[in-house]
Order: sequence, then C-alpha cells, then structure tokens
Amino acid sequence: MATDQLMILIGLGAVIIFFVVLFTFVPVMLWISAWAAGVKLGIWQLVGMRLRRVIPHRVVNPLIKAVKAGLDLNTNKLEGHYLAGGNVDRVVNALIAAQRANIELSFERAAAIDLAGRDVLEAVQMSVNPKVIETPFIAGVAMDGIEVKAKARITVRANIDRLVGGAGEDTVIARVGEGIVSTIGSSESHKKVLENPDLISQTVLKKGLDSGTAFEILSIDIADIDIGKNIGAGLQTDQAEADKKIAQAKAEERRAMAVAQEQEMKARVEEMRAKVVEAEAEVPLAMSEALRSGNLGVMDYMNFNNVKADTDMRDSIGKATDDGEEGDKTKRPTDR
Repeated sequence: MATDQLMILIGLGAVIIFFVVLFTFVPVMLWISAWAAGVKLGIWQLVGMRLRRVIPHRVVNPLIKAVKAGLDLNTNKLEGHYLAGGNVDRVVNALIAAQRANIELSFERAAAIDLAGRDVLEAVQMSVNPKVIETPFIAGVAMDGIEVKAKARITVRANIDRLVGGAGEDTVIARVGEGIVSTIGSSESHKKVLENPDLISQTVLKKGLDSGTAFEILSIDIADIDIGKNIGAGLQTDQAEADKKIAQAKAEERRAMAVAQEQEMKARVEEMRAKVVEAEAEVPLAMSEALRSGNLGVMDYMNFNNVKADTDMRDSIGKATDDGEEGDKTKRPTDR
C-alpha cells in the first residue's frame, strides 16, 4: 500500500472519530430542533450545559414548549431551576396550563412551589377543576349518648398563593373531622342530626377550616350518615359494673375485719382465763400466810373448806341434772 493511501485512510478515520465525539458530546440534533422551533440557542450554550453537568434536553425541550406557547422564558432561568433540583418540564407545563386558564402564575412562584415538593402542575389543574376529598366514617356522640357516624365529601380548590407553606389534605380532613365530632356532640339528640345532616356541613363551613391550608374549601357535603352504638348506656353499664365490684370489695374487706376481730376476742378470753387461774393459784399461798400470821384461825379454815365442799357438791349435782336433761332430749320417743 502506498504511503499516500495510508495517510488518506488515517485522515478519514480521524474525521470519523471527530464527528462521533462531536455528535456524542454536543447534541446537534437538539440544537437543530431548537432552531427549527424558533428558539435562538447557540451551539456553545449546549456545550456549556455539558460542562456544567446539565442534561441539555431537560432544559431545551421545555424551553421549546414555552416559546411555542408564548411564554417569556430563557435558558438561564430553566437551567438554574434544574441545577436547584427542580423539575423544569413540570414547571413549564404548569405555566402553560395557567396561561391557558387565565391564572396569574409567575415562573418564580411556580419554581418555588416545585422546589417546596408540591406538584405545581396538579395545583394548577386543581384550580381549574376542584378536587373532591372523601373522609372516612367519623364517629361522634350526641348529648343523648347515641353514636352517630358521618362520611363527608370536601370539595376543595388549590390556592396557589398559599401552596408554599400551606397545610395539605391531611390537615383539611383532620379539621373537618374535628368539626363533625364537635357538631354531633353539641346536638341534644341524635335524631336532630339525622333529620338535618346539612347542619353538620353548615356548622363546619362557618368555622373557616381552610385557614392556613393550601386549599380553599368550596363545599362540605355529608355523603353518608349512620347510627352507631349507644355509648351512654354502655358507659352507665360499665359504671354500674365498676360500682358493684367496688361494693363487693368493700364487703369482703369488712368480713375479713370481722373475722380478725373475732379471733382477737377469742385470744383475749383465753388471756383473761389465764389471769383467773393465776389468781386462784395465789389463794392457797395467801391462806397459809394468814394462818401463820394469825389472821386466819383453824375454825375459819374449816368453815372455808366446808363452804368449798358444799359448793363443789352443788356444782356436781347441777352438772348431773344438766346431763340428764340433755340425754332425755336426745332419746327417741319410742325408747322412753
């Protein structure tokens, strides 16, 4: 192979490699699309995006949509929002939707809403088409003790001015639930709530529950209402059961105290008997001392023994009579 031919092949390969690298690093087709759509964009701007680690089509394609929709946006704003971590395509779509719906929304506010983590496109769509939020069954107890369950449908519209920093759907549902419970609880009878369910929605709406939220409550409708348990009767039954258990515990306490007192009295009786026996044991000693000292004569001592013997005899006769009467009572009539 001649040297000239070899140089031509090397030059041709270098040209091919150059174009491959160029088309890989520089999105030429995207640049052509931008120019075809009327977006004045330099090729070096796309190269700059590559160097700033910005994916060009994430910025250029939304810019093309914005320009075709008549929005006044440029690559610096969109690129800055992309570098901040925002969703450029969603913000541009939201701006186009707001423009079509004649809703005042600037790029800065849309970008702030997007960076706050809210779906700005959904918010714009919700401003045009209000959203219906359905609550679960919320139970309240009327003043007559009957439980009433109500399910509400809340129609809300996004408030774009309060999307940044405003409370979400969970707060709206919680506030409406609180209003339903308080309204049912302030009713004298559950029948009044059943007769006029609109009383709940009217009372809740008067409280201005959308204050500080990202939504504007348009209406609250009671979708379903039902009767629950008789909470008042249940509470009274539980109270009666508790009172009964308390009374039983107190009665058991008194019985235990009476048994303990009985045992204490028996112990005291035995103690007194012991003292009597102890006192009787001292009588012979006292009599012997009286005899020695001359305070008691022999005749006095004999008379004392006679009296004692007479008393023992009477006790024996009395015991024998008592035993005989008890034996007659236990004997059967046929044995008599």
